[in-house]
Amino acid sequence: MGILQLLTVFWTSLMLHLPMVYDHRVNGTHHHDYCILGAGPAGLQMGYFLSKAKRDHIILERNSGPGSFFHKYPRHRKLISINKIHTGRQNREFNLRHDWNSLLSDKPELLFRQVSRDFYPPADAFPRYLSMYEMELGLRVQYGVDIRRIRAVVASSGRRYVLTDQHAKEYTCSVLLVATGLWVPQEVDFVGSDLVEGYESISTNSEDYKNQAVLILGKGNSAFETAQSILGHASRVHMVSRSPVRLAWQTHYVGDLRAVNNELIDTYQLKSLDGLVEASLERIVIVQQKEDGRRKSNKVSEKKGQLFVTINKYMRNQSENNKSDVTAEDLLGYHIDNFSMRKPYDRVIRCLGFRFNFSIFDSSACPPKSKNAKGRLPRVTAWYEGHDTPGLFVLGAAAHSRDYRKSAGGFVHGFRYTVRAVHHLLEQRHHRTPWPSTPLSTTQLLSAILKRVGEASGPYQMFEILGDVILLRGSYCQYVEEFPLQALPQFSSLSGHEVSEHGLVILVMQYGKKKIDYLGAGRAVTDWSKAWKSNFLHPVLYYYDTLPTDEEMKRRPHGWPLPRPKAIHHMVEDFLTEWDGPISHIQPLRRFLEHCVNTDLRAFYAESCFRLSLTHRMPPLFCRQGYLKQQGIAQKNKGIHFHFTQPASGEQHADTSSASAAFPNYIAQAGASMSSGLKLDL
Repeated sequence: MGILQLLTVFWTSLMLHLPMVYDHRVNGTHHHDYCILGAGPAGLQMGYFLSKAKRDHIILERNSGPGSFFHKYPRHRKLISINKIHTGRQNREFNLRHDWNSLLSDKPELLFRQVSRDFYPPADAFPRYLSMYEMELGLRVQYGVDIRRIRAVVASSGRRYVLTDQHAKEYTCSVLLVATGLWVPQEVDFVGSDLVEGYESISTNSEDYKNQAVLILGKGNSAFETAQSILGHASRVHMVSRSPVRLAWQTHYVGDLRAVNNELIDTYQLKSLDGLVEASLERIVIVQQKEDGRRKSNKVSEKKGQLFVTINKYMRNQSENNKSDVTAEDLLGYHIDNFSMRKPYDRVIRCLGFRFNFSIFDSSACPPKSKNAKGRLPRVTAWYEGHDTPGLFVLGAAAHSRDYRKSAGGFVHGFRYTVRAVHHLLEQRHHRTPWPSTPLSTTQLLSAILKRVGEASGPYQMFEILGDVILLRGSYCQYVEEFPLQALPQFSSLSGHEVSEHGLVILVMQYGKKKIDYLGAGRAVTDWSKAWKSNFLHPVLYYYDTLPTDEEMKRRPHGWPLPRPKAIHHMVEDFLTEWDGPISHIQPLRRFLEHCVNTDLRAFYAESCFRLSLTHRMPPLFCRQGYLKQQGIAQKNKGIHFHFTQPASGEQHADTSSASAAFPNYIAQAGASMSSGLKLDL
């Protein structure tokens, strides 16, 4: 081996093992085009996309490994994210609908199932998966970098962000991607709040709660997870919050209470000492038994150090945060003898979730607080860029303000797709690479939509938030996948695609808006003619002749993801979520699309195309684009196989006016053999 080859091998090895060799240093400052803050699932997901696109970037993580949040949380060490391995299908995209933990990559086997096969996996498996993901893809992560301050500076070259770590070392970037997640415990300030234990620090040994009365503040999954772990040991468990319990299977929001954690609802409804109470946490007061052991009520002798709950309006002296020298008159049980929390508690535990860490941001770089989730999350645009902070994007759970309590954007199985959408946007904005699209002939549109609704995971998980945009171009169309629906007025600038005079069709997955008993009789709709009454998740197509405006988006009907369209089509809900019924799904969809494109979209066999070509001056579009060009479908023993083709150069914007003139004749044509739907091998 020559000296040149030896040097090549040496430098290649050095660059693979020392990623900081790539750093651009100016006066000791590390500069990158993109800085990703946080090596959790969202940070690694964006790191993969930037690495694949060969962009200059770095991932900064304060801890020694990826996904450090999951080393501690959930406290009782079981994830509630579904890990369904056996679906009976080999289609990878379809299987991701039921894999809520894996990240996206071009390696088919780089899935969460490699580290756990449990339906509800142990929490320790997730950091192991993230470590495997990072190593397999060779992502550029720098650990041990604790960013303490972020500020924005404006120079002649444009706005950039300066990140300062614990050693006063600085990193600068043109685009900052914040993927720090939510890890700061949410607290409520009230009289006696210093007597409360936090979810982040409580004992997870159920024996420590033996024969104790426990009050839990909150009714989310962390609260019920905690309650469930101590049910068999505590004497009684009460839970209190402002709102009643919201069950995920009723709201279709995975952040609400999941069935895996709801055993306390059983014991409450079956009157086994446990219970749920509604009260504003800001109004409650928690006081402690005095050290001398004097009684706080006239009826019950309490143990030393027990905690009492009352309401602040009954406290005569509230000058101190924690008043232990209260009298019986200060307690609500003195005034209301049937008060649900009149008996004392041994422990009060706060389980109120987490919030975004705003403290590291300088005023020049801090995104404002969102009105959603009581200000726990940063406010971001429809494309996840911070309001008033151009070039700063929020990824992952912290970006959940866009779809809080509406969709799955706060969870891995949802934000893996919103992260990909942000990457597509960055590629268009900074590198003039348009949002990926697939050119299709109009006759292929029906088949393409059926394929997407039957297998696509992105719109399925991010229902009503991400949708497919189909740009009609006459005889052809462009299929743009998973665009943020609320950013539709800015579609052209964000995607790099223009809308033609033929308009556009948008494919969205959505639930019905009517409140029903989701376990009651008649909960499902099966009649395709009443598809608009569907209650469960189903595809909806919106047709517009022009892009909706910002004003139209603001004035859209309550609960609608989009403004009123020129035409709308609901595909009736399907128990199997496949939407492949020839009569219930395919034929109504075809007729809707024919209305949108003003063209016959029926699929004909070769014999029919031959006969129509002899008897019609202008045969159907399918025959013109398929049979006459030796493309299209071929009849086989195992169904019909559709051959996708690219449009010929110069034909993408061809007009269909000549075809539309004879359009009604094709609908009425008798004796023409045709396929009622295309059987797709998924």
